[in-house]
Amino acid sequence: MQQAHASSGNTTVDDLLARFGAPAFIAQPTPDHTATLWVSRDQVLDVLAHLKPRFPMLLDLFGIDERLREHKPAGAADFTVVYHLLNIAGREEIRLKVAVTDADCSVPSAVGIWPNANWYERETWDMYGIEFSGHPNLRRILLPPTWVGHALRKDHPARATEMEPFSLDQEKQDAEQEALLFKPEEWGMARATQDTEFMFLNLGPNHPSVHGVFRIALQLDGEVVVDAVPDIGYHHRGAEKMGERQTWHSFIPYTDRIDYLGGVMNNLAYVMAVETLAGIKVPDRAKVIRIMLAELFRISSHLVFYGTFAQDVGQMSPVFYMFADRERLFGIIEAITGGRMHPAWFRVGGVAQDLPRGWDRLVREFIDSMPARLDHYQVMAMDNSILKQRTVDIGSYTTQEALEWGITGPSLRATGMDFDLRRDRPYGGYDQFEFEVPLGHKGDSYDRAVVRVEEMRQSLRIIRQCLDNMPEGPYKSDHRLTTPPPKERTLQDIETLIHHFLNVSWGPVIPAGEASFPIEATKGINSYHLVSDGGTGSYRTRIRTPSFPALQQIPLISRGLMIPDLIAIIASIDFVMADVDR
Repeated sequence: MQQAHASSGNTTVDDLLARFGAPAFIAQPTPDHTATLWVSRDQVLDVLAHLKPRFPMLLDLFGIDERLREHKPAGAADFTVVYHLLNIAGREEIRLKVAVTDADCSVPSAVGIWPNANWYERETWDMYGIEFSGHPNLRRILLPPTWVGHALRKDHPARATEMEPFSLDQEKQDAEQEALLFKPEEWGMARATQDTEFMFLNLGPNHPSVHGVFRIALQLDGEVVVDAVPDIGYHHRGAEKMGERQTWHSFIPYTDRIDYLGGVMNNLAYVMAVETLAGIKVPDRAKVIRIMLAELFRISSHLVFYGTFAQDVGQMSPVFYMFADRERLFGIIEAITGGRMHPAWFRVGGVAQDLPRGWDRLVREFIDSMPARLDHYQVMAMDNSILKQRTVDIGSYTTQEALEWGITGPSLRATGMDFDLRRDRPYGGYDQFEFEVPLGHKGDSYDRAVVRVEEMRQSLRIIRQCLDNMPEGPYKSDHRLTTPPPKERTLQDIETLIHHFLNVSWGPVIPAGEASFPIEATKGINSYHLVSDGGTGSYRTRIRTPSFPALQQIPLISRGLMIPDLIAIIASIDFVMADVDR
């Protein structure tokens, strides 16, 4: 940790030093080599506004409770607010941090700079009690309105066994019932105007068209949507809090339950963040195995999207065809990993086992047969005139709007933005593969589907290259912090057996530091920001998911449309509520 020097070698940092002066910042070196600067609360909005033209996307905003941290960075106080900015055109990131004390836990709101800061600030207040002055509607977002305390604070219980036994007397029941009453004013909606009286309709939280436990409060003028306010948190189960209670190794299965359609894709961002902290280099064979499994799960996830997208706009047949293909794919995944939807198969340093005999035949049969199936689905679904009428020019947004709202992945590429982390900031071996990045041009519901359909073809292309060029060698690193060490070596000597036992039961000791690792997941950028305090588990686990900002954009792209149009928009977003709520 040091004061930011007159010249850092980073043009963005040099620009900030020239504009605001070196004393305004404290630089923090990090293992992921992302430029990280501490800035005062009084200057943070000026610095963010200065950076906005160069960094049009607020990728993430979150809090950290620093009070129990032994290796606390210079500049830190009781709590930290972290702003992670992304410049897609320049392939550049920067991380800003603001320190606040428990006695004066307040930061000015950045909603006026990035609209998607709204939900991130609400989440940070919900979990840490950090106020954001000037926020338009600072209230709970993931936890119920009656919740007491702020769950990600270190002094908040992590388990029910640490709390008083649950009881529900009449007074508490009445309070809970009162909290459930819908009051439009609390949602920023008027009951009427001089000309009309609005109708309010709950879509969800249990409804087949909202793809999970998700509620949208609709303000209607007849059947026209005046406003549509998303209500999330019904699926929240404290995944980030769990990350503080698990070892580095034992948290891997929990990641599978975030985007539960993404399978091992969830493992990848997490284990690569741990590997960045530990300085672990993954062998080539493990890299290619990981890519092959990740792309198989990309196809699996997109098949679910494809079928339910067609179903939501009135087609019943496609979902049965596409789920049949997904079952075939799960057969391959099960043969390789032993699991289907949640194999939890990636490990810190590589993968759990080597590929089994006959894996190549299964994979080749699948990728040889799928192109013809996709051709059939193109005629059945995407070329269908009714599907086009329901989705073309519905729920469209521009590239600039997508960036301002934190939209990534296929939904960003549907606007014509030519950006894919696998190609433009290659990780885990993707630089060795040839594939194209499908683009849309309207950013509407139809284009969001078009991009995902073509991505399946490109994933098949990547998998074929894995199949034809699978390298020999180990499936796991021999680094001492690899978790766990290769099982077969435990039979050779007692030291390795002890090492294996300790790494599984206690977990490896990861050097103190913090790092984030973004990947191109099935729905957009998924990133794990991990803070190690030099222990056997994470001090802070932050999970940035693509579905969270995607739902925040619903009011913008649905106002003035009809309720059936809203259903088509929801279908085209491709979100998973566990990915939203965590």
